Amino acid sequence: MQRENNYWQTLTKESSLSQAELLKELVDEAEAVVIGIGAGMSAAAGFTYVGKRFTDAFPDFISKYRFFDMLQASLFEYEDVQEYWAFQSRFSLLNFFDQPVGQAYIDLREMLTAKNYHIITTNADNAFYAAKYDMDKVFRIQGEYGLWQCVNHCHQQTYQDEALIREMVEKQVHMKVPKELVPYCPECGAPLEVNKRTVEKGMVEDAHFHEQKNRYEQFLHENNGKKVLFLEIGIGHTTPQLIKHPFQQMTEENEKALFVTMNQKDYFIPQSIRPQTIRLDEDIAEVLHTATGK
Repeated sequence: MQRENNYWQTLTKESSLSQAELLKELVDEAEAVVIGIGAGMSAAAGFTYVGKRFTDAFPDFISKYRFFDMLQASLFEYEDVQEYWAFQSRFSLLNFFDQPVGQAYIDLREMLTAKNYHIITTNADNAFYAAKYDMDKVFRIQGEYGLWQCVNHCHQQTYQDEALIREMVEKQVHMKVPKELVPYCPECGAPLEVNKRTVEKGMVEDAHFHEQKNRYEQFLHENNGKKVLFLEIGIGHTTPQLIKHPFQQMTEENEKALFVTMNQKDYFIPQSIRPQTIRLDEDIAEVLHTATGK
């Protein structure tokens, strides 16, 4: 059955297209593309928080605490700052400083070549940088694993020291880094922690964060009312207020907009935007790779 829409010509042949073909044609037809990226995208690229990637990197932490996955372990309240940084230093190397290039990210980048687009992501890893995106087009709303902040959030400034992270990994013994390697806030003297948003405390939002945020909001403003494709990839329902709900609201407010969600899980879609919604439920990596024509 054809979808009734006066703006998107691709939808007149939707039923005859594969999901990869449909995605490519919608991206090509859009006047602007706003992409929301969640954990499902990194999982599609092989950056999973479970399985061999987790067990190979953290066998000692798994043995001691019986962790189920890397996310649970990253949010755990460790017995002291030395143990906290023993885990977080390894985690930062794996998911930020030494993160390899993910094919799904390359395929998405190629599909967006010459398009008017911007990205917002809840992922705090370094996948976009590794895949050589224009980072001025990426808004990391949940923080970055390579940055640090004061645990007390006493000031809005982040820090980074890759060399110290590598030294922590090299010199840790029995799941603890040496005391002299623990970083402390230069303002209040409290320990530093990874720059990651939590439900309880939020996170430090420094000038770098606000530059990203301003560029993203400016893009939305400049393309308001145009034929916008809101493309949601691998986003669940952990923090729907950051991407999912705003995308749905902006779709409802713009009759020319289209909301496309790539997810094998079927999440609730408000009745008001169902005529403007398409769900792609096939494997994310395969759809993106096929859409590039490879």
